[in-house]
Amino acid sequence: MSIFMPILIGLIAVSLMSLIPEPHRRRVNAVVVAGAGAAYLSGGGLGHWEFVLPVVMSYVAYRGLESWTFIGIGWLLHTAWDVLHHLKGSPILPFAEHSSFGCAICDPVIALWCFAGGPSIIGWARTRLSRRPVVPIGAPSGQPE
Repeated sequence: MSIFMPILIGLIAVSLMSLIPEPHRRRVNAVVVAGAGAAYLSGGGLGHWEFVLPVVMSYVAYRGLESWTFIGIGWLLHTAWDVLHHLKGSPILPFAEHSSFGCAICDPVIALWCFAGGPSIIGWARTRLSRRPVVPIGAPSGQPE
């Protein structure tokens, strides 16, 4: 499996999340990471241990309602669970053998964005790609009068 696609999926995910204005963006991400904690429940690949991650992720997501750092920690916890499932042979998508491996690559991309404070990627791209220089009010424009 190519590592390019999971990275691209992670970048698409953070770009779409960037469309949500703050302060809602952080809270929506806390809910999403809580849901990610229950992603493996139907597979049961780790037996009764499958109930550990949803409990831990519920706490982390609750703390994530007010902290991007906790949301990032949640994505890294999910990454660890992805690796366990990949090694155990019970993928997150039963019909896609390497889906847990892909998820283990995608999740840290999202976690890094969260550790950066969940900034608007769209806003960042707009300022970086803008061709017009920003001139402070009252500064000379450089054009003769």
